[in-house]
Amino acid sequence: MRDARDEAQDGQSAQVIPLRSAERGGSQRRRHAAEAVEQYGGAAVVNLPGSADVPGQRVRVEPTLPGHEAGADEAVPEAVAKALDFVRGRLTGEYDIDEFGFDPELTETMLLPALRMLYDKWFRVEVHGAENLPIGGGGLVVCNHSGTIPLDALMTMVAVHDNHPKQRHLRLLGADLLFRLPFVGMLARKTGHTLACHPDAERLLRGGELVGVFPEGYKGIGKPFSARYKLQRFGRGGFISAALRTGVPIIPCAIVGAEEIYPKLGDIKPLARLLGLPYFPVTPFFPLLGPLGAVPLPTKWHIEFGEPVRTDLEDGDAWDDPMRVLSLTDRVRESMQQLLYERLAQRGGVFGN
Repeated sequence: MRDARDEAQDGQSAQVIPLRSAERGGSQRRRHAAEAVEQYGGAAVVNLPGSADVPGQRVRVEPTLPGHEAGADEAVPEAVAKALDFVRGRLTGEYDIDEFGFDPELTETMLLPALRMLYDKWFRVEVHGAENLPIGGGGLVVCNHSGTIPLDALMTMVAVHDNHPKQRHLRLLGADLLFRLPFVGMLARKTGHTLACHPDAERLLRGGELVGVFPEGYKGIGKPFSARYKLQRFGRGGFISAALRTGVPIIPCAIVGAEEIYPKLGDIKPLARLLGLPYFPVTPFFPLLGPLGAVPLPTKWHIEFGEPVRTDLEDGDAWDDPMRVLSLTDRVRESMQQLLYERLAQRGGVFGN
């Protein structure tokens, strides 16, 4: 009867692992070895720990689990490596922010993945006209505002980043209330938001950033449900002046679907004044259902970017002429209202697929 060493000399590519000792159970071991060779004939040969005392003791193992293709889990180590690099950077302070406090790494690693769950699964956002966003250089994206809670601003951030060929970030201009809120204000700064004022807007535009503005402000986001998709007054056209000064294109943006996430039926004004809020909404579910009433309705969203309005063709002092600024403001507003009406006519329903 031949031993394991004789089989290795005859070219057998796998040997058994002794369960008790190298001298006992030889027949059973050889039968197991033959079965292993037949089943794992093409597998790699590896040395087993603790087998140095038995000459030639090796066994073939499958490189992947049965039913799994090689390389199927290659993305997992890469994702883990990125996560570890992110944590290391946070602990050592080795990460970049700009003069406004924008942290691109934090935005791409933490905020955008969280928002995509709402974007993809809850609101099922469809984007139209992304080719109208400038490939490079500054640009002013002017959006309608609605929804009682400004989720439309966050969804537009994701829409620009995920549909732009260069995955550009949309730098949003926010009201001062946003930056007074604990934690929210700090997070807003880190994710690229800044105060809605002329100096900040112009610095961003001159720096070649895509800037997002919601000129309706609280009048838009807090309007009653009966006034849905009717644009409110745009103010004094400050965003138009910033675009004219910097010569960047203005991209009208229409958001359909946000109006219905929290249908505002009323406003508890005394409570709003007590809390320092512009309004305290009453919806069909809030405050009646408490925290559960704060869950947005899963409406179907469409975000459409219209044809850019060029400002570099205007005269050099157009930004200083109130009538020309007002005229261009009305032109942008009418373009947005037309986009809203057209998209509303095309959508299948509030909750449609």
